[in-house]
Amino acid sequence: MSGDLRVALTAGEPAGIGPDLCVALAGRPQAAQLVVIADPDLLAERARALGVDLRLTPFDPAEPARRSAAGELQVAAVPLRASARAGRLDPANAPYVLQTLDRAVDGCRDGTFDALVTGPVHKGVINDAGIPFSGHTEYLAARTGARQPVMMLAAPGLRVALVTTHVPLAQVSAQVTPERLERVIRVLVADLRQRFGLPRPRILVCGLNPHAGEGGHLGREEIEVIEPVLERLRGDGADLLGPLPADTLFTPRYLAHADAVLAMYHDQGLPVLKHMGFGQAVNITLGLPIVRTSVDHGTALDLAGTGRAEAGSLAAAVTSAVELAGAGRPGGAG
Repeated sequence: MSGDLRVALTAGEPAGIGPDLCVALAGRPQAAQLVVIADPDLLAERARALGVDLRLTPFDPAEPARRSAAGELQVAAVPLRASARAGRLDPANAPYVLQTLDRAVDGCRDGTFDALVTGPVHKGVINDAGIPFSGHTEYLAARTGARQPVMMLAAPGLRVALVTTHVPLAQVSAQVTPERLERVIRVLVADLRQRFGLPRPRILVCGLNPHAGEGGHLGREEIEVIEPVLERLRGDGADLLGPLPADTLFTPRYLAHADAVLAMYHDQGLPVLKHMGFGQAVNITLGLPIVRTSVDHGTALDLAGTGRAEAGSLAAAVTSAVELAGAGRPGGAG
């Protein structure tokens, strides 16, 4: 039963829409117990600004888990480092953002929480504070000791996983190595089987170059790196089709018979997925020892505190986290 599941929810960048989305989500009953890890005064202030009647209660891990009711938020308090204003970034609060993540991860590792849902963070302001940070995916992998995290976004009818994530385009080719590609595919296949209940997932693999290299005339990565790895993993039983040209792979002819697409880099696959399902898509980190999902969008500073932010992606992320956590329990699906 999902009612005895606990899900940690980090509110993300305090100047962004993360606190707004947490407040909005509290307006509906949940299938599990949601615990927001944030500064309670920030949540209360944002609720007042949005005109939302909200009851904040301190989280007590000793109490039995129960489904969160509409109109309440249980909060594991982490104090801000500086006052936060909607839409105004402040590097002083970068350590606060990471502290909320650390507390959530520790709670998932020690069994306090069954899953983690993350609100959007602002990578730039964390780096401006002098803290190297390339994204949730990489940070959570380092915190949990995961060797190969895999970023996958899922929307109705499409899943897209990435070989490389938040790296400059000029560095992508060098990072698409045989070793990395094989690790990513093995994680993707394993998690689609274990967490999504797909016994033999079919994965479409993008080429790196236009027209998948056109027989080597537009690049040789497909010939020298991608195809040899796919052939080796097919020998281990993986159902892999590719490398395919990315400009024709995302068509009904191919997608109708696929469980996931593997893109070589961030903007090769995610624009298509977000066009199909923005606001309903969920970011799922594979390869971690914990369940982690997130929204498919950023901090939207211009919308913070205005009441115009849509909570659809966060709601979908919570639903996905509950489903994945439930499936991972003895007797759960998958």
